[in-house]
Amino acid sequence: MKHQLKKYMNRYASFSDKEVDLFFTYLEVNTYSKKDVLLNVNQVCKHHYFIIEGLLRAHYINEKGNDKTIQFAIENWWITNLESYVRETPSTFIIDALEKSIILSISKENLEKAFVQIPKLERLFRKIAENTLIAIQRKNEYYLNLSSKERFITLLESIPDFLQRVPMYMIASYLDMTPEYLSEIRKSIS
Repeated sequence: MKHQLKKYMNRYASFSDKEVDLFFTYLEVNTYSKKDVLLNVNQVCKHHYFIIEGLLRAHYINEKGNDKTIQFAIENWWITNLESYVRETPSTFIIDALEKSIILSISKENLEKAFVQIPKLERLFRKIAENTLIAIQRKNEYYLNLSSKERFITLLESIPDFLQRVPMYMIASYLDMTPEYLSEIRKSIS
């Protein structure tokens, strides 16, 4: 676990074994079963979550009762409800496990302590925030400029093994289309 985290961290800055060991002391390790909820609606988000193994999903139920997927997170990705985490307000969405998952989590209090002791961590989390914003902007651009078929192909190209791990109705929800329409798209590109 520690080696995986260090490899990830060193993509953004050079961290020594001592710094990684210190950061690791601030993290909690948890294992979640499929369908376990890490964050629920109206709960204040208290952690950033790093996926060691598994798959998480952020989603909400809209006013019509439809389940809308906001984000997926796989190994070596972080996920949180940033607004709830930063402003300490109730979450408007759910984060749950789609597979058995091993997760490292860090509380706001521990992250602040770690920033003081390991200043390079602020660079790491700034880079994570930048990459998250880029991903959101890219997704918005896809919705504006790409057809449904092109959005699906782009998703497949960026995360090739995704189809085997995520139910089609969740992918359809993420791409803002019906499962039936996604099925037609899949048939047309097979």
